[in-house]
Amino acid sequence: MKKYTKQENSWIFYDWANSAYSIIITTAVFPLYYKAVATDAGVSLSNSTAYLGYSVAIATFILAMIGPILGAIADYEGLKKKFFLFFFLMGTVSTVSLAFVPGDNWLWLLIIYVITAVGFHGANIFYDAFLIDVTPEKQMNHISARGFGLGYIGSTIPFIISIAIILLAQKELIPLAVPTASKLAFVITAIWWFVFTIPMLKNVHQLHGVKREPNILGGSFRRLGGTFKEIRKYRTVFLFLLAYFFYIDGVGTIINMSTAYGTDLGIDSTSLLIILFVTQVVAAPFSILYGKLAQKFTGKKMLYVGICVYIIVCIYAYFMKTTMDFWILAMLVATSQGGIQALSRSYFARIVPKEKANEFFGFYNIFGKFASVMGPLLVALTTQLTGSSANGVFSLVVLFVIGLAILAKVPEPDDRVNAA
Repeated sequence: MKKYTKQENSWIFYDWANSAYSIIITTAVFPLYYKAVATDAGVSLSNSTAYLGYSVAIATFILAMIGPILGAIADYEGLKKKFFLFFFLMGTVSTVSLAFVPGDNWLWLLIIYVITAVGFHGANIFYDAFLIDVTPEKQMNHISARGFGLGYIGSTIPFIISIAIILLAQKELIPLAVPTASKLAFVITAIWWFVFTIPMLKNVHQLHGVKREPNILGGSFRRLGGTFKEIRKYRTVFLFLLAYFFYIDGVGTIINMSTAYGTDLGIDSTSLLIILFVTQVVAAPFSILYGKLAQKFTGKKMLYVGICVYIIVCIYAYFMKTTMDFWILAMLVATSQGGIQALSRSYFARIVPKEKANEFFGFYNIFGKFASVMGPLLVALTTQLTGSSANGVFSLVVLFVIGLAILAKVPEPDDRVNAA
């Protein structure tokens, strides 16, 4: 890390901080805990998976509605950090609150989960937009991928601690019930997230923005309207967002629904936790590798690779029956999960006007989040209609194929056509 600036390191470390939420709340412990609570309350496996999908869709719809507006406001000088702080605190406080929901109330678990997701993803809008403030354009692919790589490494530490506590509770080696041990994992997540965000709060500052005006809200809506009117000047941005809309939908849905899907297949919670841990470990070097290969082959070509891997994942998931199948599937996801997200973020940062970075990352968010509404709903509806989670996952193939086809029409950043 010595070869990076203080600002680059501090920005990268936020991935280390918030990745604890990604693995423990989004992917592993919370879905298992929620599924257990819902099952005890008499909710069927397929319905509990569907309700989780609907909850993800609600959170992402909220973010899709407010993202561009907040981004346009935060483009004013000195406001980006304040918005980041607000959503960061919303996420950490509500994550702690999960530990205090009564053990039999699956509905309240989902309600608070929605709030945590709004805080987590809301903070990420402004975190992603800070990429233009911490590093030059030629470094963006590398720094973005390094952030995801470090995030995967960092997330394994609170994950290991949480798994250890849960497994010890299962074997009655410590005086904690398993549900209590799971709740403790939520607290550990919030503490980890909070502590390692401090460097970001201290050292990363907004460098690019527009001058403030008397009516900030009105000015923000005017700038948004102007951007919509001039959208043809941002053809490269628009095409990329359209491609991103489809392929990131499948990525996010697989991340959010993988644990619930594994549970439906009958894979025990201990095996799922171990598989998810190994996935994090494998994903770290592959995220960094994507960044290095992007410097050699371009980010766009590496995005092609990531999308193709996910198409294989969806097809393989349809035929999956055993725990070994789930292992293979998880390792395939690990090779591309971080890389495809990191390169999407840096690719977009390279093609947007810097003075409108927050506004455009708000659009980046709205396309990603509207996609994330569609994906979980597609899986949830297909699962309920067919009674099979495998059919739900397989239905995501079409999203990756469409995303790949549109991405092929997007020029490389150096050849972009926009209003810069």
